[in-house]
Formats: sequence, C-alpha cells, structure tokens
Amino acid sequence: MPALDVSPSARVSELIERYDDFLADEVAPLQVKLAEQGVGTAWAPALDEHGRMHRTVWEARREVQRRSAAAGLYAPHMASEVGGGGLSRVEMMHVEEFVYRKAGLGLGLAALAWTEGPSPILIHLNATGRARFLVPLMAAETSCAFANTEPAVGSDVLSMSTRAERDGEDWLISGHKGWITNAHYCDVAAVVAVTEPGAGSKSLTMFMVDANSPGFRRGVDYPTALDDGLTGELLLDRVRVTDDQRIGEVGQGLAMALSWINWRRMCRGGMCAGWGRLLADRAIRRAKARRSGGSPIAALQAVQHMLADIDADVYAARATSLLAQAELDELGPYAVPLHPDAVRLISLIALVNDEAFFRVADRALQVHGASGLARNSIEEKMFRLARNLKIPAGTVEIQRNAIARTLLR
Repeated sequence: MPALDVSPSARVSELIERYDDFLADEVAPLQVKLAEQGVGTAWAPALDEHGRMHRTVWEARREVQRRSAAAGLYAPHMASEVGGGGLSRVEMMHVEEFVYRKAGLGLGLAALAWTEGPSPILIHLNATGRARFLVPLMAAETSCAFANTEPAVGSDVLSMSTRAERDGEDWLISGHKGWITNAHYCDVAAVVAVTEPGAGSKSLTMFMVDANSPGFRRGVDYPTALDDGLTGELLLDRVRVTDDQRIGEVGQGLAMALSWINWRRMCRGGMCAGWGRLLADRAIRRAKARRSGGSPIAALQAVQHMLADIDADVYAARATSLLAQAELDELGPYAVPLHPDAVRLISLIALVNDEAFFRVADRALQVHGASGLARNSIEEKMFRLARNLKIPAGTVEIQRNAIARTLLR
C-alpha cells in the first residue's frame, strides 16, 4: 500500500485560523455573557424543573451554531454539493482536534455540528426532503435528534418495536424511543422504525419527522452521569409522514442508522486527541506548580510515570485514528453498504480512543489530586465524559465484536 498522507492540508490550515478567530471573536463574548446570567456553563448547565438543560444555556449553544453556520464553519464534514466543506475524514480530524483542544468544554464546541446537526446520511433524502430538512439543518436554523434507541433496545436494533405502516402514499409511525440526545429541544428527529417485520437486516427504514407533527410528544428527562439535561425520550402515536421524509430506500434503515452512528464513531479521533492533549497540558502544568515536601510533584517518579502514560495514550490513539481515517477516505467512510474493511477501521477508531481516553482522564484527575475531584472541574467532568464514551454509539464490546467479525470473515 502506498504511503498515506495524514498531514493537515492547506485548506485545513486556513480553516483552523478561521476557527481560532471565531472562538476568540464570536464565542468568547457569548461565554462571558452566559457566565453572568447565573444559569451554569456549557459543561455544567443549570437544570430546569423537569431536569432539562436550562433553556438559556441551550439558546447560547444555538447562537454559536447559527453564527458558525453563517461563517461557513458549522458543517465542513458535509459534501460540498449540499453546502458543506467537503472535507475528507483526515482533514476533519485535524479540524476537530483543534476545536476540541481549544474550546475544551465550553460553548466553542457548538461551532462544529454534532449529532444535533446535519449528518452525512441526510444526503440520501430526495430533493424535497433535502429542501425541507437538510437546508435548515445546514444553516443551524433547526436542530435534530437521532431516534434509534428504545428504552429496552440498544445495540440490538433489529429488536426495536417502533413501527411505520403504510397509509396510502404516507406512513404512520408509532413507537417509544429512549436515551435520545436532544430529545427535549429537537425541531426534527431521524426516526428508525420497522417497516417489514421479520425481514432481518432489511426490516427497518429511517424517516425525518417534524417535532411539531400531531402525535409527536417529548417524554421525561433521563438523568445521566453527564448531568447536562439533554437526554430523554420521544413518543410517537400514529405520526403521519410523507414518503419524501424517508431517508434512503425502504429497508435501508439499518444501513442508514449505522452510517449515522459511524459518523460519530469516526469523530472520536479528533475529539479524544483534542481533549486528551488538553488534559495532558493541564496535568503537566499542575505537576510543575503543585508542591509537596518542598518540591514540585513533577519531581516524583510516580507522577512522571502518569504523565508519560498520558502522553503515550494520546499519541498512540491519535496516530491510530489518523491512519484509519486515511484508509477510510480511500474506501469511502459513508458508503452504503460499507466496505468490510471500513467497518473494522471505524470500530478501531472508536475502541482505541474510548479505552485510551478513559485512561488519560483517569490519570489526569489523579495528577490533580483532591482538586481533580471537585464537582464540574475540567478533570472531573472529563472523567465522566470518558466513562460515558464507552457506551453510546456502540459499546466498546460491540466494537470488539465488529473487529473480530471482520478479522474472521
């Protein structure tokens, strides 16, 4: 195999400069304004009486998204034909790494479309569907929720009970979705439903559903370790959707859902590289500044070993991710169906980063000692984030299963 180029491209270097300016000029003042309102922060928001993220914090995030979209920075991962930046996965990893390291846990993370923004699979909407759903998502005028999981069904998606039945030219969707990010505030939801029971991998179809549709209801908040008030349930009672709201073909719902999930798995590379280096930088500064027995704790071999292990994990996970992203660019990261080798590479990115970042967050907190345990300190929140990452978008066990299947096929 010829050598793969994983260095930042010229357009990535130019983009990073623009993100740097955007975070300083647009986001920083909004973050100061948010801090003055007594509603918490982007990473530790106050919660309302229903346990949901305080709407003021949510609106601050939405304002960053809208400004980022207006500046042409919100969706560089999307194809240029739909108004995105058309960046490769290697290029996106460099961008994501910069933004996550620079923004930390602040409002700046909203500068990049996350799961509530436009997913690459929405290119599979027809022209009418794109105009209705994708265009406003690209402009950050609306936000989305990925409604796949159910209260009793996680990775075993073929066991879901949500149904979409034909009614003339339309569909009627009924079901109960749980553990849904952005359930409380989404304008639209990408809902996966059974359209042909018993058809195995062809039994599911995905639809874009307007949250204002009759029969669409938001359920309770699901408190999680992240304590951000953004996870909850969605209930659908004979919600009518047109066939123009279908994503992909009938029976392609499993492939569409996996493509959405795989997008988030691939983003682990830049996320964990950026946050990992941020934690490493903070741990090094702490080790130099904190004194014990008259000397900086950086002089202690035990602390030196923790710093070395942090650096090794960040470096190894980043290198693995960049190489895997480069190989994915050759294979097609969003192809439907995916090349079998792409399945393995995506799971490798998720597994290596989820495991390594958890060790990094654990050791970084340890270096900070008691102050690292302070509720909602950077280290304490990152530790909870790191533990959380090992479950959503497919558990680390599911990633191992996928890798093993590819190796043994």
